[in-house]
Amino acid sequence: MDTDKTTTPEAGAAMESKDDTESFTKVKSKKSQKRKREQDGADMDTEGPVASKRPQFPPISSDKLRGPTEMRKIPVPAHRYTPLKENWLKIFTPIVENLQLQVRFNLKTRNVEIKTCKETEDIASLTKATDFVRAFILGFQVEDALALIRLDELFLESFDVTDVKPLKGDHLSRAIGRIAGKGGKTKFTIENVTKTRIVLADTKVHLLGSFQNIKMARTAICNLILGSPPSKVYGNIRVVASRTAERF
Repeated sequence: MDTDKTTTPEAGAAMESKDDTESFTKVKSKKSQKRKREQDGADMDTEGPVASKRPQFPPISSDKLRGPTEMRKIPVPAHRYTPLKENWLKIFTPIVENLQLQVRFNLKTRNVEIKTCKETEDIASLTKATDFVRAFILGFQVEDALALIRLDELFLESFDVTDVKPLKGDHLSRAIGRIAGKGGKTKFTIENVTKTRIVLADTKVHLLGSFQNIKMARTAICNLILGSPPSKVYGNIRVVASRTAERF
């Protein structure tokens, strides 16, 4: 009887291993999961794209778009009072007649104030007029600054000579002299090749032009500040300008 109840150690180990296999769950490999995901994605692609309608909104009327009147103030430094007074009619006419804005020079605060009114049709006109007046106050000619009103892709950019290289004393004067050149020759050459306008005001450099042209002019000016000879800068500008002309 005892021999029937007793089990061999081999049989007991086999039963334990069987129980272990039943208690553990089989983990799927990552490859099989990835394969299944790809198949699901392929099935979804075969179903075709879901037709989604683009929402259509009616155009907003100009009365609702106008909103409250906005005002911009442009401070005028003391050395620009006389040029502003002499060219006031040239500045006043395009802002009032073409952009349908109101403009005045506040004698107390020494600011040029530009304001929208009922006749203003385009909201962007205020920004254009502000850039136009700011360009003139920075030192650009009225004819050059007028291009900011007529064209949309023109920008103003300003930087300091000391931002490129911390120069002092005679070194700073020589760097400004290299940018201007003898009788302004270097500055005029950069302007003509890059189709930009440049104003040198003490250590400040102001650029007016399109984004790509400003980038070319800024690179040339920075090279001059860092000490490159003008002849080398001319060559680099002409190469870049010819490439951009071919590209367009």
